[in-house]
Amino acid sequence: MKRREFLGLAAKSTLGAAAIGLVGCSAQEASEAIAEDQSLPNIEWQMATSWPLALDTIFGGAQVVAERVATLSGGKFIITPRAAGELAPGLEVLNVVEQGAVPLGHTASYYYTGRTPAVAFGTTVPFGLTTRQQNAWLYEGGGLSTLQALYAERFGVIQFPAGNTGAQMGGWWNREINTANDIRGLKVRIPGLGGRVMDRLGATVQVLAGGEIFQALQTGAVDAAEWVGPYDDLKLGLNDAARFYYAPGWWEPSPTLEVQVNLAEWNKLPQLYQEILKTACYESNILMTARYDARNAAALKQIVAGGTQLRTFSLEIMNAAKEAAFSLYDELAQTDADFKSIYDQWKAFRSEIQEWHTFIETAYANFIGQDYK
Repeated sequence: MKRREFLGLAAKSTLGAAAIGLVGCSAQEASEAIAEDQSLPNIEWQMATSWPLALDTIFGGAQVVAERVATLSGGKFIITPRAAGELAPGLEVLNVVEQGAVPLGHTASYYYTGRTPAVAFGTTVPFGLTTRQQNAWLYEGGGLSTLQALYAERFGVIQFPAGNTGAQMGGWWNREINTANDIRGLKVRIPGLGGRVMDRLGATVQVLAGGEIFQALQTGAVDAAEWVGPYDDLKLGLNDAARFYYAPGWWEPSPTLEVQVNLAEWNKLPQLYQEILKTACYESNILMTARYDARNAAALKQIVAGGTQLRTFSLEIMNAAKEAAFSLYDELAQTDADFKSIYDQWKAFRSEIQEWHTFIETAYANFIGQDYK
């Protein structure tokens, strides 16, 4: 599929009669009108996800989408999220959606950088954008439309941001690391381009689904593993598998999760259902960040009370990782046209917004942060 054909194709659908006259109605009135509209079909979709049920915040992102779609459609469009492994292994959601085996999934794009490294920008890249910056780039900086064109051409999929964890922790380590040389030879669970950077620092990189991390860390199959942050890590019991908990997760400053929809199935939807699904994804994208921000602080206190030792990565490690990251990006831009087209746009946006945020947001955060040092 040619990228220039994508927008026209994705827009081909018709509004049901219920869409007429709904302006000014309450959500309940609109939902009831849609439910009574005989021109709109009843649709039931299964959603593959990359998440175990125990992670109620990240799996909850998929549930928020499903619940909102059901409510806004008056129960005529039903999506049922399934845990990782039920419809597809956690790291193969994009593959089954692309194949049409399931119509949609909830996952992280950077699990699929083996297909093309450019998809990493849909989630996050090392030393990338903060949560607000990521949303600004996706929704207002042209990032989402560029990525959607890439997904359409490469996978026959359309995707929408549907969750963001906020800045993540630097993971669990079975030993202290003070220099970049300390990372050499360690087996580290880390996905996406962060894994490529860690490889350049001398680590042996593994990619595991969330539900597999505890056992790998506990048995020594890996020496270190990152997941999300205190709330989720506590639920997975990672604090019982390693002593040292590092910050920050420089490879995941703002990971966006996605709803990925098979494009052929998307184009069969009435336009009203398309708008409902997009609206549900917007809600999930904002709500997930709020939930993590609200829950991580208490979870971190509980982790520390249990004996975990907090550490921050040294300036030497941070500088070495940053140098390795941007060296990798420059190399990929020379060899991969898709990566270059997105990277050039992303890099320009990053430079501009970080200058602004450093002047205002960072200055304020640094001042307030003095109270807690």
